[in-house]
Amino acid sequence: MTHYSTKAVQTGIPRDSQSGIGISADHSIAFHFDSLEQGAEVFASGEGYSYSRVQNPTNHALEARINALEGAEYTVLTASGQAASFTAMLATCMVGDHIVASSSVFGGTSGLLNNVLPNLGIRSSLVENTVQAIQSALTPQTRLIWTEIIGNPACDVPDLGALAQLAHQHGALLVVDNTWAGVGNLCRPFEHGADIIIHSLTKWASGHGNVMGGSVSLRAGVRVDNLPILQTGKPSLLELKGEKALGIKLRAIGNQQIGMVLSPDSSAKIAQGLETLELRLERECQTTLALAQWLEAHPKVKSVAYCGLPSSSWYGLAQKYLKGGYGAVLSFEVENPSDLFKKLELIRIAPNLGDTRTLIVHPWTTTHSRLTDAGKYKSGVTPYLIRLSVGLEALEDLKADLEGAL
Repeated sequence: MTHYSTKAVQTGIPRDSQSGIGISADHSIAFHFDSLEQGAEVFASGEGYSYSRVQNPTNHALEARINALEGAEYTVLTASGQAASFTAMLATCMVGDHIVASSSVFGGTSGLLNNVLPNLGIRSSLVENTVQAIQSALTPQTRLIWTEIIGNPACDVPDLGALAQLAHQHGALLVVDNTWAGVGNLCRPFEHGADIIIHSLTKWASGHGNVMGGSVSLRAGVRVDNLPILQTGKPSLLELKGEKALGIKLRAIGNQQIGMVLSPDSSAKIAQGLETLELRLERECQTTLALAQWLEAHPKVKSVAYCGLPSSSWYGLAQKYLKGGYGAVLSFEVENPSDLFKKLELIRIAPNLGDTRTLIVHPWTTTHSRLTDAGKYKSGVTPYLIRLSVGLEALEDLKADLEGAL
């Protein structure tokens, strides 16, 4: 299988007369061993099924599908995108370590970096999403460079190739939250040197606003011998498992030890959502670009942030790294967001992304409200900014609703 759409509908489904033609939910909590020796081997190797908190056939099938779509070697599912980010941070960093992240990351990610990790002795620096700013923030203790394929809600785009080279020169790993690219549909960061990919599967992967989930994926050949957390203990996990150590650590922390496990029902829904992701995102990207062009020319709109506009300072990088569309989210500024929200009749006010329905939100008072005012501005959020996640409604209906509100 070479094409995205084929992988999305075929991967992870057994081909035998005892199996259905889709991925269905297996609700088993524990799994049968044929012998004492087999049970011991499963527990020792971490391969195979023992207990659903560790691994489940439905989750295994979805992980295989994500591997195929992202070009990953190994994927661990979690209960949410936030859990995926936390898992990646805890599996790679320990007391004294440091993370450099772009300041335009999702508010929940900045919350982990600013409020949770310091309690664990892990420091972070949030800086402008440029190679120069990130390079200036690196320290000998930096283990991760963290960025998003499209910033939320600033709509900025990182130079993935340059950041990967920078990370590897300094013995760090490049982590890309690829949520806005739809599980490898618009961009496959591993092809540009990224080491870890994070997803909120709650968004475009599921696509219908009815299930939560997350994933952490590793590319083949990720260098792990520069992570002190894998070298603790005698013998260390690195000595015992070699290049598989990080994948084992991810599953042990996210699933086995902390228990941030995706349920089989949610996994089956997300697997089904992936089967139509390409069709949905293609339509949504087309509509978003048309809306961005229309809003940019509207006299009552102060500014528009969308990397697919030639006027965007991120347009060149978007053309380089995004294939088939520039994403289905845009941000724009108006003089009085509250008045606009009151007049909307079709577009729904709700803090989600990637839904089939178009959703609008005011980041200053919702998704980024826990940041300081200075932190909000640093993230690209102003009191006038509105974020629009575009769904599958007709373009003309969306324009009419926005025109009436404006």
